[in-house]
Amino acid sequence: MPYAIRVRETGGPETLVWEEIAVGDPGPGQVRLRQTAIGVNFIDIYFRAGLYEQPLPFIPGREAVGVVDAVGPDVTSLKPGDRVVYSGVQGAYAQVRLVPAARLVKVPDGISDDVGAAVMQKGMTAQFLCRQTYRVSKGDTILVHAAAGGVGLVLSQWAKHLGATVIGTVSTEEKAELVKAHGCDHALVHGKDDFVKVVREVTGGVGVPVVYDSIGKDTFMKSLDCLRPRGLMVLFGQSSGPVPPFDISILDKKGSLYLTRPTQNAYLPTRAKVEEGAQEVFDVVQSGAVKVHINQRFALKDAADAHRSLESRKTTGSLVLMA
Repeated sequence: MPYAIRVRETGGPETLVWEEIAVGDPGPGQVRLRQTAIGVNFIDIYFRAGLYEQPLPFIPGREAVGVVDAVGPDVTSLKPGDRVVYSGVQGAYAQVRLVPAARLVKVPDGISDDVGAAVMQKGMTAQFLCRQTYRVSKGDTILVHAAAGGVGLVLSQWAKHLGATVIGTVSTEEKAELVKAHGCDHALVHGKDDFVKVVREVTGGVGVPVVYDSIGKDTFMKSLDCLRPRGLMVLFGQSSGPVPPFDISILDKKGSLYLTRPTQNAYLPTRAKVEEGAQEVFDVVQSGAVKVHINQRFALKDAADAHRSLESRKTTGSLVLMA
């Protein structure tokens, strides 16, 4: 019998329990997958802690690479033995699972299992952030918070590849050196550097057209001060906590600003969109424009340790669980 990590009550990392599970045959539109590598993302912590609601009990995780073990009666796009990857499908912290075939894409030969698991969710997020939510172009100057994190590191490199000047914020001097080597023209340390002041200096007082913020409460209001008139505030995470309610007239007073809270499900609603986004991710990785850093690997059964490491904010790049 295969094993998985299950959450029976929300709370801290100790709620991640290693349990035996039963996995049946795939039904219509499904594939049974024997997973090899599983990506760890901050959204997994949100679900585990109860910040995002999920019926209990549940298996956390939203991205993984594996080998197709069996296909449902109507699945023709995949066959047993295919190496595939997915993102945005809850239930990844498992050795074996059922996955909708429409969410799976084949992994190119040049992408290893652990790199595929490390980059799919983060890469697909970076793809819709810089190619759809706001289309980053040559000559843009942008602000990326948590630039040394999983999404931040991919996003910063991708934006630089597109010709942007990237201002990144990080939590330590060590992380500042990392992001300067991976896409950021300016690396600012929280608690030391005034990112609003630097953004205004770099842009000649104009402000940036877009801020990408996955931190939330601690950076949100100051981020609004970094935007040029009619600029776009992209809040795609809340690692410091949710943004408190505020008077939306602030957006008017600060220059008729736009605000969005994008999600992968809204930007990748169809198989065609998933395949299109994945191909862009694979292309920038294989070209070398985006380098994937896997700085910590854990056994699947040690998922609680992976969460502790990620929550410590001492990590950089990606964390992967090996099934």
